[in-house]
Amino acid sequence: MTYTADARFTKGSLMWHVSAMSFTTSIALMAIYAVDLLDLLFISRLGYEQMAAAGYAGALMFFGSAFNIGLSVAAGALVSRELGAGNVDAARDYATSVAVRAVFVGIVLPLAVLPNLTFLLGLVGATGGSLALAKTYMWIILPATAFSGLSMTAVAVIRAHGDGRTAMYPTLAGAGVNAVMDPVLIFALGLGLEGAAWATVLARLATMLWALYPAIWRYNAFSWPRLRVLKRDFNQSARIAVPAILAAVATPIGTAIITREMAKYGTGAVAGMTVINRMTPVVFAVVLALSGAIGPIIGQNFGARRPDRVRESFFDGLVFVAVYVVVAAALLFGLRAPIAEVFGATGEAHALIYLYCGPLALAMFFNGAIYVANAAFNNLGHPAYSTLVDLGRNTLGTWPLAVLGGAYFGPEGVLIGQAAGGALFAACATWLALHVIRGPATGIIKRPHFRFYDRRMMALCHRCNR
Repeated sequence: MTYTADARFTKGSLMWHVSAMSFTTSIALMAIYAVDLLDLLFISRLGYEQMAAAGYAGALMFFGSAFNIGLSVAAGALVSRELGAGNVDAARDYATSVAVRAVFVGIVLPLAVLPNLTFLLGLVGATGGSLALAKTYMWIILPATAFSGLSMTAVAVIRAHGDGRTAMYPTLAGAGVNAVMDPVLIFALGLGLEGAAWATVLARLATMLWALYPAIWRYNAFSWPRLRVLKRDFNQSARIAVPAILAAVATPIGTAIITREMAKYGTGAVAGMTVINRMTPVVFAVVLALSGAIGPIIGQNFGARRPDRVRESFFDGLVFVAVYVVVAAALLFGLRAPIAEVFGATGEAHALIYLYCGPLALAMFFNGAIYVANAAFNNLGHPAYSTLVDLGRNTLGTWPLAVLGGAYFGPEGVLIGQAAGGALFAACATWLALHVIRGPATGIIKRPHFRFYDRRMMALCHRCNR
């Protein structure tokens, strides 16, 4: 099968590309969050013990997902660059190398985790009946990690080819299978929590098949695995995947810090924060999708040696974030009363919801700026910067300012402090991204091989910049 690369992001309106990729990617994210919420609703009918078991298992399984997220980021960055440069064979080799590593992680991770489930679940607080239920739940889901890894890699590769619409269908298919099979397996067949686990496995399988079909048959995106190529590509994929994995782990760290600070002010404050945390991914799914959406656009233009379009993509991404956040914040402001009423919010919960649905929602712009900057870091050869920004934003940019804000303004001050930290790190990330973006203009980085961390190359870049 022959396929001629169409680096579609190297031509046409960049704002159109940013908007189209962001919206198509966000639709898939919204489907995931909606089905997760529906899944939790079904499990809640089984009792609090089952809900707790699913929560414990989810907290542990996130770290497995972090590996798949990192590998998918590597696949998208490497493939989009090679396609932008017209190196179709190299793009196929990179896609294959990352896919093989995703399968390897999907096999090794369950083998390492399953024998130690009692200890690991105990670390996140599982005990008694919840511990036993969580173990059963994970024994069913964890062996399907390879399905998830392959599907995420294939979706990233499709997106790197510039086909955002096709890339969203596998996730929608998986969400649909999960939504349909949950009530059938949980209630109709009487499998309870095990039924929810099997529904997740079927959803992962459907997502993988739906992603691999267009990747293989429409784009011929993979080559036959060769040991020599796998060894050759290991360093390149690891340099992007490892920082991306660490960056993915940073988010729950920040959430845990804010939860701990909110807990000081009682259950009302925690309840209000919980509503905000569940509402944010739905309202701002477009912003959350930006890093994965704009990455292929930057990558293709970098590969095509178009530094002007790389810079324009970055600034268009920031403009897009600003416009979307203003519109979404205005919508939240208009709906703040019914939102608080639907969730039965009173006291501190009511005050926090009103604060967030007022001016504080505008602070989501700073998160969006960080996502756009991370896309630039990952696709321009500096993935470690995204790790530093995300870890810094969720530790130094969260804890001190949240504590300080809470000391002066109570639970509202915790959210204000968190937003202030986001603004600070967004400014740093934007400055650093602009510094990185100047790199392609020097013409120093040669094709087709990238030696991002070669000291001699960096020294040459500095001399040229002077």
